[in-house]
Amino acid sequence: MNARALLAEAARRLAAVGVESPRVDAELLLAHVLGVPRTALLTRDRVDDDAAARFAALLDQRAERVPLQHLTGRAPFRHLELAVGPGVFVPRPETEQLVEWALERLAGVPEPVVVDLGSGSGAIALSVAAEHPGARVTAVERDPGAVEWTRHNAALRAATGDRPVTVLAGDMTDPGLLPELDGAVDLVVSNPPYVPDGARVPREVADHDPPLALWGGPDGLDVVRGLLRTAARLLRDGGALGVEHADQQGSALPAVVRAHGAFDDVADHPDLAGRPRFTTARRVRRH
Repeated sequence: MNARALLAEAARRLAAVGVESPRVDAELLLAHVLGVPRTALLTRDRVDDDAAARFAALLDQRAERVPLQHLTGRAPFRHLELAVGPGVFVPRPETEQLVEWALERLAGVPEPVVVDLGSGSGAIALSVAAEHPGARVTAVERDPGAVEWTRHNAALRAATGDRPVTVLAGDMTDPGLLPELDGAVDLVVSNPPYVPDGARVPREVADHDPPLALWGGPDGLDVVRGLLRTAARLLRDGGALGVEHADQQGSALPAVVRAHGAFDDVADHPDLAGRPRFTTARRVRRH
């Protein structure tokens, strides 16, 4: 079959059912089937019948709003390619800005102690470990299904030579979490569940992202309130906190952090599209 015609028809079909990036998704699916980079499609004229049939089967699933990353089994994140699938939150490009901020905070600290709360695929923790080789990173994940993905990706990255990340099955709001690190952590970072209960989300999210990674109570900030208690306990004096949030929480989350009382230098930061995306703060000195 003609590759160009195949992609054009696939893009039309995905657009008709409301997929946000129909042409890109069609190209990524075909590149996945052919085992080539997406750029190689520019010079591809023909697709054999077997590959076309496999592409059609994946296209059917994407049209049913199965996440693209579940179909390819991979999610790019900064310099990494993470394994993802059913049972784990698919990392979003917006979260890369939080990692950028974290790495800037850690610059010049030879062996910083870092805790990623609600790690999911491990995107934040593993990016920090990959880009700051001295960092001692612990990834905490509560969901039994998701933590298997955390462990899998951590093992893959360690096999490439990155400093191993410690993966812990645990609840970020647990008062007994990581007692051995009380007052010793340089950075706590988190992309926690922050979607308000009952909010409308895309089908890919509602049907496929794990509920424990999404829902954060009536205002979306219930889990964050527990996270702040944990972060206040773990962080050393002057240690840094970074927490992702929803577009609509650019004022609410900083207010919750200020009201907690253990943090100062509270600021909110936009993503590359200019939308409020994450809040940062510093642990105040203990008396």
